[in-house]
Amino acid sequence: MIPVCVFAKAPEPGKVKTRLINALGSEGAARLAAAMFRDTWDMVSKCAGARPVLATLCNGAFPIAIDSGNVWLQGDGDLGMRLEKILRQGLGCACAAIAIGADAPSLTTGHLQAAIRALENFDVVIGRSADGGFYLLGLRQCAEGLLAQIPWSTCETAEATVLRMRDRGLTVHELTPLFDVDTPEDLDVLVDYLRTNSSAAPATRAWCIENGLLKDHE
Repeated sequence: MIPVCVFAKAPEPGKVKTRLINALGSEGAARLAAAMFRDTWDMVSKCAGARPVLATLCNGAFPIAIDSGNVWLQGDGDLGMRLEKILRQGLGCACAAIAIGADAPSLTTGHLQAAIRALENFDVVIGRSADGGFYLLGLRQCAEGLLAQIPWSTCETAEATVLRMRDRGLTVHELTPLFDVDTPEDLDVLVDYLRTNSSAAPATRAWCIENGLLKDHE
C-alpha cells in the first residue's frame, strides 16, 4: 500500500483558507475547507493500493474520525522540510509515497491510480496546479535537502520542483494539471467544474448549494 499523505490543517475558523475569508467569512472558509477535506479523504480511501494518511501540523478536530496510526505530524520548518519529513516517513514503510493537498476538488481516484502506476517506472510524479503550485508530489526516494529552498506558494513552485528533481538526476512523470481552491476567483472555477461534473466532490457540492453558489439540480 502506498501512503497517500493528505496535508491539511484542522478546519478551524480564522486558521484555514485565509485568502477566502474576505469573501466567505472565517466560518464559511473553515466549512469549505472541512468539506474539501472530507471529499479528499473519502477519495483516497476508495483508491485501490492507497493508504490514506493525515499529515498535519498538530492534532485537531477534523470532520472524519481517523485512526491515530494514520495521523503523522509534519514537524517544524518550511513546507519543503515538512514535505521531506512526511515523505521519508512514508518511504520507511513502502516503496513510494505521495503527498497531496486537500483543496483540489477535481482530484479523483483515477489521478491517484495514475500516480501510483507512474511510480513503478519513474522516480517522481507531480501534478501541477493552475496557479503554478502542485496538488500532488510522489517520490520513490527523498534525499535530505531534496526540497530545500524551493520558492513555495508562488507561480514558480511546480516548475522549480521539476527542475530540482531533474538536476538531481531523477526521472519525472507529470499528471494532468488541475485547479485548487485558494482565492475568491477559484470559487468561480469550482462552481463551473461542479456544474459539469454532477457526481464529483459531494461534500463540497453540498457546501456550494447551502451557500447559494449552486442550485441543487445543477
